[in-house]
Amino acid sequence: MKWLYLLGIYFYRFAVRMAALFNPKAKEWINGRKGLLNSLPYLDNKEVIWFHCASLGEFDQGLPLMQLIREQKPNCFILITFFSPSGFNHFHKRNHPVDFACYLPLDTPRNAEKFVTHFRPSQTYFVKYEFWSNYIFALKISGSKIYSISTLLRPEHRFFKWYGEFFRKTLRQFDYFFVQNEATKKLLASIHITNVLVTGDTRFDRVIENKKHLKPNPIVEQFVAAIPTVFICGSTWEVDEALLIPLINENLFEKVIIAPHNVDEKHIQSIVEKLTVDCICYSQSREDSKATVLIIDTIGQLASAYSYGTIAYVGGGFTGSLHNILEPAVFGLPVIFGPKHKRFPEAQAFVDSGFGFSISNESELKERIQFIESKREDISKKEIQFVEHQAGASKKILDFLS
Repeated sequence: MKWLYLLGIYFYRFAVRMAALFNPKAKEWINGRKGLLNSLPYLDNKEVIWFHCASLGEFDQGLPLMQLIREQKPNCFILITFFSPSGFNHFHKRNHPVDFACYLPLDTPRNAEKFVTHFRPSQTYFVKYEFWSNYIFALKISGSKIYSISTLLRPEHRFFKWYGEFFRKTLRQFDYFFVQNEATKKLLASIHITNVLVTGDTRFDRVIENKKHLKPNPIVEQFVAAIPTVFICGSTWEVDEALLIPLINENLFEKVIIAPHNVDEKHIQSIVEKLTVDCICYSQSREDSKATVLIIDTIGQLASAYSYGTIAYVGGGFTGSLHNILEPAVFGLPVIFGPKHKRFPEAQAFVDSGFGFSISNESELKERIQFIESKREDISKKEIQFVEHQAGASKKILDFLS
């Protein structure tokens, strides 16, 4: 299986190189790794603590722990690696303690040995379910402590399959797993891994911290004015917009903010063309605008926009890639999303608790909105209490390791 894994890594690189001929994101994935191993910074005997994150969402999960580590070890060197361009390109918009960030070189034995030997991290944190075998084995040989944080596993993952012994061996190299829920702990126990502590999801720490330090957004503030009902559509995909735009065109809402996942010019223009009500883009906003819809066509404004809303629809629930529902929840916005949320335990917890609402079609969306509006104050209060009760995962991890 080790050789099949390595063959898969090389095949993946070949596939991305082919895709890079016509896909800008794939091209960026390739170009971001060119010459990387020959241009790494040299350190003056500093203690290196390494976090690996797949993308921006995982970076946000790791960020509260990074900040606590920085407070505890002000002179350490915090290294961050990303698998995806979306993480590497946008992490700098966060208030962070990172000393150096780069793409993770492809997971080959040679790359892993060279990268790990160069930095020699004392501690390494893999966020959620990023497990790159060659790096993990190289880290073990180097003597680094290896941890997995906010771990979330499901029965269909390869570690629990008949062919998964090589991947189970990878997991056995970890010193400790700090998992999101009991289900993940039980799955790890089923393959005889018991160095596990249920600490919860560090994203709750992240959104609570964001709320505490939130800065006003004058453009959104001017747009919503004193309107009592603001419907926010966050991180929407085309399938979400196909459901939402007809209702928006019916003037069902007093004010609407749409923050699509894809903010390229072509996609923004397609939304504008489908809307029959007055709309304006965030980048072109003006004080005298009477628009009903504000389209956020830049990255990094959504979290603050939620603070001005009353109900949120979060995209990705029709494709199985639900976006962050904690961002609106921390402000007490009842959250609506699509039906494919099996991979996101927080979504089911929201549904069970009465402030998350899964919908499959337009009529269900209308029904949920009407129900929310009739009980919004009670729903909001219960939601905020739930989010605040989940805080503290990052401190639990650091306290355990101290």
